[in-house]
Amino acid sequence: MRLLHCTEELHSDAILAILNDAIVNSTALYDYKPRTAEQMAAWFSTKRAGGFPVIGAVDAEGKLLGFASYGSFRAFPAYKYTVEHSVYVDAAHRGAGLGRTLMEAIIDAAIERDMHVMVGAIDAANAGSIALHERLGFTHSGTVRQAGFKFGRWLDVAFYQRILATPAAPVDG
Repeated sequence: MRLLHCTEELHSDAILAILNDAIVNSTALYDYKPRTAEQMAAWFSTKRAGGFPVIGAVDAEGKLLGFASYGSFRAFPAYKYTVEHSVYVDAAHRGAGLGRTLMEAIIDAAIERDMHVMVGAIDAANAGSIALHERLGFTHSGTVRQAGFKFGRWLDVAFYQRILATPAAPVDG
């Protein structure tokens, strides 16, 4: 397995498949309908415009096993040092440490880009993701009860954050 920077041309279809599996089969994404190729193109466009990384893990044959990225936390200027991240692993490759590898890579990318806070919005019932975040130094910063409704039930979303030592000299404006 090796890490690389994903591109729309090479990885869009595989990322779309991983996301759509999560949409249809889990509460990892509070979305109902599988995404389209057009939505994936817009997603990549947003990542490029914001300078946001998309890091993938591929096997020896180049098959994407999972990916991590981050984007804006909120669309106000004072949040410029805060990002919300996401990590998704292909269902066939979960439980082998790939999520941790991708999380460590996206944390490193945030530090390199002088981010200060990383936020993860995690379904509160997702004990595996919560444990992973805690092992990587994230702390619980709040839960919004019954924030989503999917699969016929209310879902609580838990927020986890990690404060990074960067940037060295933050500025207003």
